Amino acid sequence: METEAMYLRFHERKALLSERLTRLKEAVTRHERLNRALRVGRCPNILIAILQRFEQYGLSPHLLTVGTHALYAYEAAAGVRIAPQALATQDVDVLFDTRKRITFFSRLQEADLSFLDVLRKADKTFEVRDDQLQTAVNAHGFEVDVIRREAGDVDPHPLRMSHKDVDLWAVQVSSGSRMLGAKRFSQVVVASNGTMARMHTFAPDAFIKIKRALSTSRSRDPLKKPKDALQANIVDELVREFLIGASGS
Repeated sequence: METEAMYLRFHERKALLSERLTRLKEAVTRHERLNRALRVGRCPNILIAILQRFEQYGLSPHLLTVGTHALYAYEAAAGVRIAPQALATQDVDVLFDTRKRITFFSRLQEADLSFLDVLRKADKTFEVRDDQLQTAVNAHGFEVDVIRREAGDVDPHPLRMSHKDVDLWAVQVSSGSRMLGAKRFSQVVVASNGTMARMHTFAPDAFIKIKRALSTSRSRDPLKKPKDALQANIVDELVREFLIGASGS
């Protein structure tokens, strides 16, 4: 009798959870239609698809969207629209938190997927660039660059993003440790097709500091410096006018 009661409780709870999931999916669909009708979003559709796959496979806590695309999170939180010239780019930088690499690799191994496979769940045309093993590019020229902090005593180097033979290799960047040490910032962003995803990045004040440092760095591509300075100024204004309390210490 006790076993039968446990069986019935299990199926009752399963039915309730199934009904709840159905209702949540219906709510998401309604919101996506409303987003399209009101033209709420303008984040690239492919980026939202990628972020959704990160969430689906439990990879989101280990990856930060950094660089230009972080502006979509800041503008969404502020309820404004940043000038298009400050957002123009065909690549997204994804910072891999090597401090959590064991859990990250375990999740991929359990799913028998490479990091490239996860990207292909968003767009099957993604391929690793032969000349830049940290970069995946799709048929439309959209690129995903995987970056990491500079390797320390406990960090493996070089670092492939999964147990699979064909995958991306994370490239070291000098600002990686500063970005990982900054306060986190999370915001739901919306694509032009109405779909939504949560973007994880770092706090606006860290973005400002890093971009200003890049804009004056001797090693920085001179063609990128004006955009670095522009983005730093834009986010600084967002913080002062709309995002007070959202920046880190």
